Amino acid sequence: MEKGTLRIATCQFAVGASIKRNAASIGRFLGQAKQAGADLVHFSECALSGYVGTDFPNFEGYDWDLLKQETLKIMEQAGKLGLWVVLGSTHPLTPPNKPHNSLYLISPDGKIVDRYDKRFGTPGDVRRLTSGNRFVHFVVNGVKCSLLICFDLRFPELYRELYRHDVHCVLQSFYNARQSGPSIHTHIMRQTMQCRAATNHFWVSMANSSAYYSPYPSCFIQPDGMIVSQLKPNRPGMTVNTVDLSRTFYDPMEGFREMALAGQLTNGPDNLDDPRSKDTGTL
Repeated sequence: MEKGTLRIATCQFAVGASIKRNAASIGRFLGQAKQAGADLVHFSECALSGYVGTDFPNFEGYDWDLLKQETLKIMEQAGKLGLWVVLGSTHPLTPPNKPHNSLYLISPDGKIVDRYDKRFGTPGDVRRLTSGNRFVHFVVNGVKCSLLICFDLRFPELYRELYRHDVHCVLQSFYNARQSGPSIHTHIMRQTMQCRAATNHFWVSMANSSAYYSPYPSCFIQPDGMIVSQLKPNRPGMTVNTVDLSRTFYDPMEGFREMALAGQLTNGPDNLDDPRSKDTGTL
């Protein structure tokens, strides 16, 4: 039986083009998360920087100095509060390379200890941003976590790799917001992540922007695939949940998952010498 507990505050607010307004919302949630006894605070994709292509068309005239200043303030606050922070932002590269869409991992001493760069961008992303090429894993209180961003959910191979790396919890940041109204995302995003959780048996924190119209709210999923908590759509909020490795969950794939990972795509016998099995054209 593995042991370890981690209290995660999953936060949502109306991310927009104003770095200062985004930073103010982030700062308020850090204070609330500390009061709620959280160990780690999780924010949505591009929560501080705003999302290029939606909140602003391109990076022409973008205030990178202000973004750095506000990031440093958030790091300082995280250090004062003793919190882990997963902060969605945009990371500039050396011109002419396009920036990364990133999650900064900030430690309780207020330092950036790693950065995850979105590995799979949408077609719009790849016109404006540079995709990353590495996982980011870290351990807090015995719980092994990994970071992913939004469109990564379309690639189940990523989650199989996380399972191979013995990840317990995925912190995945999203930006599906400022849409014209209800969309397919309402019906597929949480549901896909429920599948990723159940088929790989790990916890998932989903943090989305709540800017109107947001087709689904942020939520928290346990290893059997059930959503145990979710926020109200299109409204700012925070949900605090506990990853507890001592708990057991329904997992009918146990004992078979490794077979599939090894390329054995049946849990039946390798060779069945039975003519009634081999003859597939008769009753």
